[in-house]
Parts: sequence; structure tokens; C-alpha cells
Amino acid sequence: MSPEKKPQTMKAATAAKKLGIYLPAAPAEFQNTEISRTELAELTAQPPEWLATLRADGPHPRDVVAQKLGVSISGLARAGVDDALTSAQIKDLLAEPPAWLVTERATQAAVHAENARVKARNAERAQR
Repeated sequence: MSPEKKPQTMKAATAAKKLGIYLPAAPAEFQNTEISRTELAELTAQPPEWLATLRADGPHPRDVVAQKLGVSISGLARAGVDDALTSAQIKDLLAEPPAWLVTERATQAAVHAENARVKARNAERAQR
């Protein structure tokens, strides 16, 4: 007989990343426990109130902030944005964009355009 298998668990930081939340803003009981895959699936399927509030209002982790602002994570670092931002702060930045945000969004748009050009070129070459 084989021993009973132990359920796979992950650190709270990994679970927070998978849930798209900023770990320091999560409740202490979430931060201090390991999360099983079953618990993560349950949190995803039926998020508790604290999780829904964090996802909606923030503070958001850097990758989510970058996505909402339309810039790269590197762009945030270049601008000196190290802290997590709330949805209200992001909305304020988008309403009246500072110079760094305009520059970083233009850079991001140029990168996307170049990637599209290269992809189209490669597709054309593949057809030949």
C-alpha cells in the first residue's frame, strides 16, 4: 500500500501572484499560510469579499499597474513608481497623464508596432 499523498501547496506569494493581488494588502491569515491547489481553485471560483475588493480597488501589484497604465514594468521602474497603486490612483494618472506616462506609453506602442511588423514579415517569409 502506498502512503496517502500530501496535497500540493504553494507559498502565499505564489498564490497572490496567481490571483493577481498585492500580497501585503491581503489579510494576515492569507499571508501566513501555505495555499493548496484546491484552495486556490476555490478562491478563484468563489472569491471572498476581501479578494474581490482587492482585485477591484487595489492596491495592485506592479504587473497589474503596468497593464492598466499601458506601459511596461521597466517603464514603471524608470519613472520611479515603486509602490503599489490603487485603482483610484491609476485613474487619476490616466485622467491627467504626467510626462513620463506619455513617454512610456509611446515607447510601449512603438514596441508593439515593431513586434507586429516582425510577425507579419515572418509570416510572409513562411508563406514563400
